[in-house]
Amino acid sequence: MSRAGSTGNAVDAAITWRHDWAPHLFSFRVDRPAGLRFAPGQFVRLGVSTEAGGTEWRAYSIASPPTDDMLEFYSIVVPDGAFTQALVRLGVGDSIAIDGTVYGFLRTDRFAPASQLWLLATGTGIAPFASILGDDAVWSAYDDLVVVHSVRTAAELAYRDAIEARGRRSPHARLHYVPTITGTDAGSGWHARIPALLADRRLEDALGLAITPDSSRLMVCGNPAMIKEARAVLVERGLAPVRRDRPGQFIVENFW
Repeated sequence: MSRAGSTGNAVDAAITWRHDWAPHLFSFRVDRPAGLRFAPGQFVRLGVSTEAGGTEWRAYSIASPPTDDMLEFYSIVVPDGAFTQALVRLGVGDSIAIDGTVYGFLRTDRFAPASQLWLLATGTGIAPFASILGDDAVWSAYDDLVVVHSVRTAAELAYRDAIEARGRRSPHARLHYVPTITGTDAGSGWHARIPALLADRRLEDALGLAITPDSSRLMVCGNPAMIKEARAVLVERGLAPVRRDRPGQFIVENFW
């Protein structure tokens, strides 16, 4: 997620690892600042120096679990974007600034207990879910974990291997990983957009799981158009968003 804004509570952190998934998508890790604590699904602000001599700030979800001694982030390269154009040029040994304040309400502890957790993402919206799936407590809290990742090409299915490997190791929840590719090179498998899969219930039928207010909790993270459509479908089906003053069955977060 990218959101502009300066900050004064920042420290420098060295990049220790980088992986390029595609020409426009990459992940990187940095040393975790001492004292920084977060819940899976939350985000921090990152700062990079620009060619103009200033500092650009954006908010990025943490993709690593809270138990790791490093922080991992997942980024898209935005054409002509000042922040990502500066970020993509950095490699191991370079530093970025990290604000020590954590943000975000995409947290499983905001839900009442249920048997199913559905994590629905487009593109880089998979990042907070990678952190959530690294938390052992999530795997013991649910019977079924459904991860739907919608992308344009197969190369954009970041974190797939790690997610599926984690599911194979789980003695508790069953993992249902569903990649859906919407580009012209989709090949076999799922191709529909997430709102369509929710509306016609074909994914539920295929998995043998029904989304209901009693049994299901959902997190939806991705581009604003998908969020708007998915939210409307869920409300129509009798589910309610989580509010500060009332419980609900789903949480959404724009990742743009």
